Amino acid sequence: MTGEQQARLLERLLKGEQQAFKELVDTYQGAMRAVAYAIVGSRHADEAVQDAWLAVVRNLKGFEQRSSLKTWLLTITANAAKTRYKQNRREVLLDDLPGPHGTVGDERFATDGHWLHGPSAWHEDTPEAMLSREQLRECLEHTLLSLSELQRSVLVLRERQGLELEQICNLLEISLSNVRVLLHRARLKVFATLEHFEETGQC
Repeated sequence: MTGEQQARLLERLLKGEQQAFKELVDTYQGAMRAVAYAIVGSRHADEAVQDAWLAVVRNLKGFEQRSSLKTWLLTITANAAKTRYKQNRREVLLDDLPGPHGTVGDERFATDGHWLHGPSAWHEDTPEAMLSREQLRECLEHTLLSLSELQRSVLVLRERQGLELEQICNLLEISLSNVRVLLHRARLKVFATLEHFEETGQC
């Protein structure tokens, strides 16, 4: 959304135009839920997004346009999700403890953190291949759920939402170096899952 489009939409929102609110929800609901999911998981994501929309309605008149509308909405969502996460937290994060990283190492990643060599892709459309893809998807979802909250948050925001590392820092209120470490460890675990599945056909 361009700055001009944002300004027009905001003007309509401040006038209380219902269609403008519908456009706002249609445009940003998916990204907001992805941020909430990254922080609190699927169980509480919808609740966090609902909290965020309530905060948006309450604070819309105070939006000073120092950032883009999307950044403002995602920041509110992240804050709402973190508040709900603190309320529901039941586990201790252990990201700062050393541990095994699976079967892949640093040589798989470029200096900017991207994969140098992606996993092999399945192009066959046979029932067996389709089943394999579904099984792999389930394996990856299981791996995603097994990550710590912060690792999953950083990975989802970077890989699924395409946010820049600096944006992730601001949303999660953690340092850039911490974001890099969390992303690296999460990617290692995903790579280990992919390699194991390619070798064995199992999670």
